[in-house]
Amino acid sequence: MDRDVKALAALLAVAGVAHFVKPEPFERIVPRALPAHRELVLASGAVEVAAAAMLAHPRTRRSGGTLAAALLVGVFPANVQMTVDVLRSERAPGWFKAGTLARLPLQAPMIRTALKARG
Repeated sequence: MDRDVKALAALLAVAGVAHFVKPEPFERIVPRALPAHRELVLASGAVEVAAAAMLAHPRTRRSGGTLAAALLVGVFPANVQMTVDVLRSERAPGWFKAGTLARLPLQAPMIRTALKARG
């Protein structure tokens, strides 16, 4: 398995587990217009773990790449919401504001990696 795909699988696995261990920070970034924040966080965590497992196995890597790419596109609005909230915050330090802003374009190479895993 390609090094980038392994890294993506590991990232998705860790993030997915974090959704279950500490869901509150993820709930805060779900766009306000969406209902059932806790349920959405738990569902996206389960999908992250599933995508990670699928990427790790050669027989399911193609489907895992598709699932991971769709997930990354699907959670992008939450990442935008987090960035907007952080940039509006007077309490957030400058380095954190810069980090959340810089994180947004990183979704593109992650999506590319997920699609590359499809073969």
